Amino acid sequence: MPIERSPADLLAPAQRAVEPVTSFFGHVVAAVEALPMERIATALGVFLLCLALRWPIRHVILFLIVRTVGITSKDLRTQIADALRQPVGLLPVVLGIFFAFEILKVDESGIIARISKEAVATLLILAAYWALFALVEPLIAYLRPRQSHLTAPVADWIRNALKCLVAFFALAAILQQWGVRIGPMLTGLGIVGAAAALGSQALFKNLISGVLILMEQRFQYGDWVKVPNVVEGTVESIGFGSTKIRQFDDAAVQVPNSDLADNAVINYTRMRRRRIYWLIGVPYSTTVDQLRVIRDGIETYIHECADFVPYKQASTFVRIDSFGQSSINIMVYCFTRTTNWGEWLLVKERLAYKIMDIVLGAGSSFAFPSTSLYVESMPHDQPDLFLPPEGDQPRIEAAVEPPPAATGAVGRVGPADKGELDGAPGEGQG
Repeated sequence: MPIERSPADLLAPAQRAVEPVTSFFGHVVAAVEALPMERIATALGVFLLCLALRWPIRHVILFLIVRTVGITSKDLRTQIADALRQPVGLLPVVLGIFFAFEILKVDESGIIARISKEAVATLLILAAYWALFALVEPLIAYLRPRQSHLTAPVADWIRNALKCLVAFFALAAILQQWGVRIGPMLTGLGIVGAAAALGSQALFKNLISGVLILMEQRFQYGDWVKVPNVVEGTVESIGFGSTKIRQFDDAAVQVPNSDLADNAVINYTRMRRRRIYWLIGVPYSTTVDQLRVIRDGIETYIHECADFVPYKQASTFVRIDSFGQSSINIMVYCFTRTTNWGEWLLVKERLAYKIMDIVLGAGSSFAFPSTSLYVESMPHDQPDLFLPPEGDQPRIEAAVEPPPAATGAVGRVGPADKGELDGAPGEGQG
C-alpha cells in the first residue's frame, strides 16, 4: 500500500537546503538591528565620503606611481596612467568598505566579520591583478619598437598569453584567500587534462602550429596568402588555434593553424616583382620581316619603359616561340616593378595597347582559331529544283547538267566557273 506524503514532507528537502542561507541572513539582520543608528550612519557616511574622494585619490595614486617608476617617455606615462585608471579607482571603494566595517564592528568573532575581512582582501587582490592585466598593453607597446622580431602577430599572441596567465593567477589567489586549496585542484586538473588530451590532440596541434607560424614569421597581418585547395585571401588575425583570413569575396574564413603549418603557403605580398607571361599569335600569312618588326618593337618598348624591371635584373624575353595550329606564337616574358595588383593590371593594359599598335603597324594582325577547307572538285550531280506549286500539283524539274570540269582543276571555284555552273540568265527558271 503506497505511503501518502503531505506537502510539508515534499518541501522538507528544499527547506533544509536553504536553511543555512536564511539562517545567515537572519543572523546578519539581527546583528545590524542590534547596532545603534549613529554607528550605521557614521559607517555609511565614511563609505560615501570615500566614493566622493575617488577622483582625487585616484589622481594622487597615479601621480605617485608614474613618478616612482621614473618613466621619462611622455607617451608611455600617458598609456600607463590610462591603463591603471580603472584598477586604481577601485582602491577608494575598498578603503570605504574597510572603514565602514571597522566602524560597525559587526560580530567581530563570527562569520560576518570573517566575510567582511575576506571581501576586503578579495577586492585588494582583484585591484592588484586588474592593474597587471591592464599593464600588458602598454608593456607590449613599449617593447615593439625596440624588438625587431616582435612583429604584430607575435605581439598579439604574447599579449593574449600574458592576459590569460594573469587571469589564471588572479582566480587562484582569490580562491586561496577564501580557503580553497589550489594544489589538490591542480593535481586533479592534471589527471583530467591527461585524459582530455587524448580527445583534444587537434587543439594542441593547432596551438603548437600557431607558435611555429609566429616563430617562422610565415606571414603578417595584411599579407595576401594562398594555401592550395584550402584558402586564399588577406590575413587578419592569428589566434591560438586558428587564423582568420579574409577572402577576396569579403568572406571571413577561420583556418586551423595546422593547415597553415602542414601545407605550402604562397605569400604573394612578399613578391619582389610581378611577372607577365603572354603568348601572342599572329597568322601564318605574316612574313619574316614583319615578325622581326613586331618582336623588336615589343622588346624595345619593354626595355625603355620604366614600368618594367631591367633585363639585367630579371629575366626578360621576347622571342618567336612556337608554331601553333593556326598561328605563329610570340612569347612575351617580363617582370613589372610594382607588386600591387591594381597597378600591375594597369601596366599590363598599357602593354596590351602597345602590342596592338606594333602588330597592326607592321601590317599584320592577330590570329584566332580557324580551319581551312580544300575542295578537289565540285560534285556533278545537282539537286532537283523544287518550284512553287500550281494549284494542288507540286512542280519538280530536273537540274541542268553542268559541263565537264577541266582536266586537273583543283582548288577553289573561280568566277568563270561559277558562271558556267549557274547557267545563262533566266535558264531553268519558271
